[in-house]
Amino acid sequence: MRLRTNVLRIAVVLGAFLAVELLSRIGAIPRVMMIPPSEMLIALVRLLLSGRMNVHIAITLRNVGIALTSALLLGFVGGVVVHALPRLRRILDPLFASYYSIPIFVFYPLFIVIFGMGSIPLIIMGFLSAVVAMVINTLNGLDRVPRVFRKTAQVFQMTRARAVCLIILPAAAANIFTGIKLAVAYAFIGVIAAEFILSGGGIGYQISFTYYAFDNNTMYALILLILVLVTVINMSLYVWERRLLTRMGRR
Repeated sequence: MRLRTNVLRIAVVLGAFLAVELLSRIGAIPRVMMIPPSEMLIALVRLLLSGRMNVHIAITLRNVGIALTSALLLGFVGGVVVHALPRLRRILDPLFASYYSIPIFVFYPLFIVIFGMGSIPLIIMGFLSAVVAMVINTLNGLDRVPRVFRKTAQVFQMTRARAVCLIILPAAAANIFTGIKLAVAYAFIGVIAAEFILSGGGIGYQISFTYYAFDNNTMYALILLILVLVTVINMSLYVWERRLLTRMGRR
């Protein structure tokens, strides 16, 4: 069943790739709008081999890495703390529910005034985009741990730390992994979108620059790079998640 699902997933991706390739080649999609996916791939390979974007790629990956790591750690700890404090949760739940309805980018000028034009505002944007997704999914995971699991820990007289490590966290793992996968996507979105607005470097800055310079090859190569990076990271997390759930006896 899983093999069939994976085959269908790959078939859908390849079908979309070939459809866009065909429409681009016959002129249904003008080249001024989009180049064929095969040319995007060739442009990406040439771009990586040339090394001329290495500095900008490194800037974005560093900023995303810092924002994502901070969001995962603080989001997980924040979810655990809020779950343990019901009164605090009743106060924060409406804020969590409406958090993503507020455009985070409205605060970007404020961050520039406070922190300057460096990487800090970009990292903050990525962090703010990702952290609440991690908090919410950590809360959901802890909420769905069956009561019998906690009672089992009491029966075996486990310490709090041992019960958390051996019972609570594995039982909440599926939702926590969902939070991690969402945080990865949101961190990339936050950082790269902020680079579009006002930055002197990074992948987002270069995409914006090449767009206005009508350099479609470089622009689409960078867009493809982002898609590949996020897909590889999320698929790796998905495989890790499935292995963990399989070991726990959950399919």
